[in-house]
Amino acid sequence: MQALPRTFETERLIARLPRAADAALLFASYTSDPKVGRYLMWTPHQSVAETERFISDCIAAVEAGTRFPYVLATREQPNDPIGMLEARASQHTVDLGYVLAPKYWGQGLMPEAVRGLTEWALSQERFYRVQAFCDVENKASQRTLEKAGFAQEGRHERYVVHPNLSPEPRACYMYGRCR
Repeated sequence: MQALPRTFETERLIARLPRAADAALLFASYTSDPKVGRYLMWTPHQSVAETERFISDCIAAVEAGTRFPYVLATREQPNDPIGMLEARASQHTVDLGYVLAPKYWGQGLMPEAVRGLTEWALSQERFYRVQAFCDVENKASQRTLEKAGFAQEGRHERYVVHPNLSPEPRACYMYGRCR
């Protein structure tokens, strides 16, 4: 069975699996920033130790083969993480989730990363579909997916809890790209 790649590259980015040393850099870059977590399924980290636990969970998930949380960095600064793109493969589908440090918003980097991994996945015999969801109010994420060639397929009511907005499940759009 085809696994997801351990690394991939795009024109401006390098994506690799996480390592323990990433925690402090990610904490300083975005995991502690409330505006970054607004539409995410986790609350801002209160300490570097919390980000260290998150990275440990990511490393364990890779080892178990359950998900591939790629750390993103620019080619110019490959050791300075700027965000993450997570992929979860099941049968013929890959689900994506992503986050980017505010300093890099609006530069087209996340659509580039999403497009790069999506094109790799859809070139594999196993995968026919790559999908992602986002809160109906998250216009930036909607634009990211559309720029990466995804189509909005539907709206799911009461789909996921975004704890920084509400303790109740919120409506989300489902986006997909297929071959």
